[in-house]
Amino acid sequence: LVWIRKAADQGHADAQLNLGAMYAQGEGVPQNYKEAAMWYRKAADQGIAEAQFNLGCMYDQGQGVPQNYKEAFSWTRKAANQGHDEAQYNLGCMYQQGQGVSQSYKKAVVWFR
Repeated sequence: LVWIRKAADQGHADAQLNLGAMYAQGEGVPQNYKEAAMWYRKAADQGIAEAQFNLGCMYDQGQGVPQNYKEAFSWTRKAANQGHDEAQYNLGCMYQQGQGVSQSYKKAVVWFR
């Protein structure tokens, strides 16, 4: 944990992602969704698709951040555009349900394919 924290503090995106996951799951640290969201955002801002996806999920569920479907959509779309398959599926669902975005079955189908 010490080395992951040092690397994360120095701006290493993969370490930030890993530290976020540790806080989200309570692995080696007490579970803390606010800390998880903070570290995911740092990695997401550096373009890490998995962090973008995880942050989108946190906004969708309101874990560690206020629930915000538009933010969830925004982060999920960033991950989906990088080829993250779970994000692509979730984006399709968001379009299908009109969650955080105007409903569009046509766009949903594009992401489901």
